[in-house]
Amino acid sequence: MARSALLNVMVQAALKAGKSLSRDFGEVQNLQVSVKGPGDFVSQADLKAQKIIRDELMKARPTYGFLGEEGDEIKGTDGAHRWIVDPLDGTTNFLHGIPLFAVSVALERNGEIVAGVTFNPATDELYTSERGGGAFLNDRRLRVASRRVLSDSVIGCGIPNLGRGSHGKFLVELRHAMGEAAGIRSLGSAALDLAYVAAGRFDGFWETGLSPWDVAAGILFVREAGGFVSDFDGGTDMLNTGEIICGNEHIQKALAEVVKRPIPTK
Repeated sequence: MARSALLNVMVQAALKAGKSLSRDFGEVQNLQVSVKGPGDFVSQADLKAQKIIRDELMKARPTYGFLGEEGDEIKGTDGAHRWIVDPLDGTTNFLHGIPLFAVSVALERNGEIVAGVTFNPATDELYTSERGGGAFLNDRRLRVASRRVLSDSVIGCGIPNLGRGSHGKFLVELRHAMGEAAGIRSLGSAALDLAYVAAGRFDGFWETGLSPWDVAAGILFVREAGGFVSDFDGGTDMLNTGEIICGNEHIQKALAEVVKRPIPTK
């Protein structure tokens, strides 16, 4: 695939951060870990990866804004462009030696995501996309799965962590989805969940309580792979609502109806 100069910058930043994470992942038991909140761990690896990405991106485009999971947002003088970065999505997996984590980098232009990169250094899988140019896993073009009914589908979801999100609300959603889908999976990384939908590995995905850096790149992957993405109300402001439901046209619609279904009363 031909990449633009900007996408190449993003890819190189993600690969460089991924190389750093790989080294730390090999010594995960020796990492210095601080507790940022219940069930929300931040490691020295996380902070180091974000600095690597920020330095690479700001060197290439110093006037762009920068929003990362770690630290305060940097307002750019450009006004139209903003990097949205998760240096380590799947931190809990990482700290437990589970090879399901990713670096995720997105570029927002005038409120729209126009390029995205997600890299899992443990599996050497690089997902890339530019608006209008398709989505790719390494050099393979991606398409969402073509299944049309939930009973044939494997659906991804995000399970709320300790101290975060509404566990009761999620259990209602899960109860309904389990009764309709062929299977439910949770990777512990929304960035990878969305990449898996784009790759046709998952037929659909839903989650609430998300931050912009969790989903920015993944939203573009799904769309460029032919999928549909919305929040729970059918809107497209997922970066601000923190809600997402996606899949192909049939699965996205069916999944939205299922997870929003109220609990039946006796």
